[in-house]
Amino acid sequence: MTMDRFEVGQSFVLTEKVTKEHTTNRMGREGADVLSTPALLGLMEGASIQASEEFVPEGYTTVGYAVDSLRHIAPTAIGETVTVTSTLKAVDRNRLTYEIEANEGEKRIASATHKRAVISTDPNA
Repeated sequence: MTMDRFEVGQSFVLTEKVTKEHTTNRMGREGADVLSTPALLGLMEGASIQASEEFVPEGYTTVGYAVDSLRHIAPTAIGETVTVTSTLKAVDRNRLTYEIEANEGEKRIASATHKRAVISTDPNA
């Protein structure tokens, strides 16, 4: 497998409107209709997958194996739009490290480092 299609600086921008399904307010509590951290993490991972997908060699995929320094620092209400940018910061053999930023407009709402490994999809590999 070759990793030469991956280059530091490659990135992907994901834009998502926050819906009720993105919140943790399952009990109808007043003021709890904001983007949950698990939903935000899912968006961050999704942006990282998209950032690498077109460069993954045939017969391989990526799997996440770490999320470091996740900071969800500001709430985002239902109806607002979140922009998540995932940028490749390092390639080490088959390991990819992404720096991720999430914003609501100009306001930063979160950041994290996410690591993915490129693995074979062949069950006999």
